[in-house]
Amino acid sequence: MEQIVNKIRYPFETPPAEGEAIQLADGVLWMRLPLPMALDHVNVFALDDGDSWTVIDTGFASRRSKTIWRKLLAGPMAGKPVGRVIVTHHHPDHIGLAGWFQAEHGVELCTTRTAWLFARMLTLDEQDRPTKETLDFWRSGGMNGDLFDKRANERPFNFADMVAPMPLGFMRVKQGDVIGFGGRKWDVHIGNGHAPEHATFWSRDDNLVLGGDQLLPSISANIGVYATEPEADPLADWLESCERLGRLAREDHLVLPGHKLPFTGLPTRMRQLIDNHHGALKRLAKHLSEPRTAAQCFAPLFKRKIGEDVYGLALVEAVAHLNHMQQNGQVTRSRRDDRAWLWRLK
Repeated sequence: MEQIVNKIRYPFETPPAEGEAIQLADGVLWMRLPLPMALDHVNVFALDDGDSWTVIDTGFASRRSKTIWRKLLAGPMAGKPVGRVIVTHHHPDHIGLAGWFQAEHGVELCTTRTAWLFARMLTLDEQDRPTKETLDFWRSGGMNGDLFDKRANERPFNFADMVAPMPLGFMRVKQGDVIGFGGRKWDVHIGNGHAPEHATFWSRDDNLVLGGDQLLPSISANIGVYATEPEADPLADWLESCERLGRLAREDHLVLPGHKLPFTGLPTRMRQLIDNHHGALKRLAKHLSEPRTAAQCFAPLFKRKIGEDVYGLALVEAVAHLNHMQQNGQVTRSRRDDRAWLWRLK
């Protein structure tokens, strides 16, 4: 008997142009904001609440983003006010203008407690040079020496560079909540791994899912360990989330992701998100027959050359996979004279 292979499909093949919107469903607009990086956009959505809009995610805080939002508000959003902003997680491309919407448009901010706490804390933590803890973390990962010297003497990326000040006050959403907006009731399901307490929203009334970066179609969300919690195992959190959310997935779900195109075929995608990391762990295990630093693990993990522009993301993801293997008792590590960890299969 012929086996039917489920596929990921993209009902909307062309994204909205800058300052424009595409209607995905009744009362649901898809828009985009630019990002100054290789991943050059973030998806944002507006859902019609009758006398106002609920906006999902916001883009970076920049003059350009604000100009685009003003154009969207006057154009596709027909001059109707925004009453609420829902933020899926705390990363700058998603929460960047939430505080601006609060301060200048009087909206209610709705997000998870962890997302709000992280964002508020990080906006208040401006640094002129990397901290000692960050430098120690880079050393422990075996960061390239020339790159280490360069970054140690540069002003690092600060959260406040791309995130507007966050006023006090927000409405919390958590696992198991049911929230109404856009003429629908939505079940809240929380993911972890890419960002702590990442909110996803699953419509009870039709096939829509707001996935943020937890449910991306054709790229993998970064799973990283940072100097703030160097022994963390976010990969375990990610795999648990994917298994749990995968049990909710239906073929007809139309997923509205934080990046790339809306898609169907979510059960297939959830299997891919899990299998991709299991495959990477198997390749890494073979690579660790000899002692390696995290920075020496890029080739088996990513299967491509890693340039300076994404070196930091690659390093934190390599550490995440190594920490996961250590937690599972697969590898051991020892300090090199330069303070880098050397990892080896047991």
